Amino acid sequence: MRKHFVLLAALLCFSILACGSWVGAQTMRMDLNAIYPASNFHSQGAVNFADKVREATGGSVDITVHAGGSLGFRGPELLRAIMDGTLPMSDILMGVVAGSEEIFGLSTYPMIVGSYAEARAFYEAARPHYESACARWNQKLLYAAPWPPSGLFTKRPLIVPADMAGLKTRTFDRNGALFLEKAGGNPMSLPWGEVYSALSTGLIDSVLTSAVSGKDGAFWEVLDHMTKINFAYPLNMVTINLDYWNALNPDQQQAMLAAAAETEAEQWAASEAGNEDSLQTLEANGIIIAEMTPEIEDALRGFAMEILEEFKAQAGEESLAALLAIGR
Repeated sequence: MRKHFVLLAALLCFSILACGSWVGAQTMRMDLNAIYPASNFHSQGAVNFADKVREATGGSVDITVHAGGSLGFRGPELLRAIMDGTLPMSDILMGVVAGSEEIFGLSTYPMIVGSYAEARAFYEAARPHYESACARWNQKLLYAAPWPPSGLFTKRPLIVPADMAGLKTRTFDRNGALFLEKAGGNPMSLPWGEVYSALSTGLIDSVLTSAVSGKDGAFWEVLDHMTKINFAYPLNMVTINLDYWNALNPDQQQAMLAAAAETEAEQWAASEAGNEDSLQTLEANGIIIAEMTPEIEDALRGFAMEILEEFKAQAGEESLAALLAIGR
């Protein structure tokens, strides 16, 4: 209770000082928790966003980005940490917090979209529902951008569906686990920092992730193949605690929204460019990159359809509305 009182008192003082002109106003300083390393394009996007906000507000809003989860928050606790003001702002992998809000899992349902254009259309259809979910958790959605499409990194090629049976695969959320289970695999949840060592020791023998992550993880040292299954284009979002947001004056809010829109467009482009660059790097270092064989594609699309239909049978109105908007 005391923590909330101190937070609200500080925000009230800032709100009074920030009204009217920015000149002479007390600077609003906020930390932005970034869960990936500073070299990752999502963290770089957060820094770019902070720079844009600082410039647009004449320095009256000063955001400091803390990369690599250095503030100690990385997973399902992020929504609550922002809700109560422990974190003013954070980037969040939506699928990781789907246990708190069903709709945040939408972007990781398998094979719903097959290109960046389709992923963007799905995001635009779902965004009003994402915003409503954020509001329920006392925060505002500023921008969101996707990871490149998830592929399957393995030691051996995937030619027929039986090749997936028994794979010990690190995945990033429940939807990936369901998908791999239907394919006969053994999905495992591991922190990203443990993936390389788990591959080296044989604890896992495969990873469901993007080419960007495969490049960052130097997977060519421990794996040989990547099959481009276009599993999903998982979204990361950046949100701000509503008490902090409401303490900003209207001009500052508009400046932040403009910066967020610019950053969002740049991050979508960066994701696509990063995917192409990473695929080239993986191939140059010996990873054999392949499209799905017809047999693999038919099987995986069948599993994806089963998962989607099972989800729709119990999904809430917001999720169903977003899916209907793209004909799913």
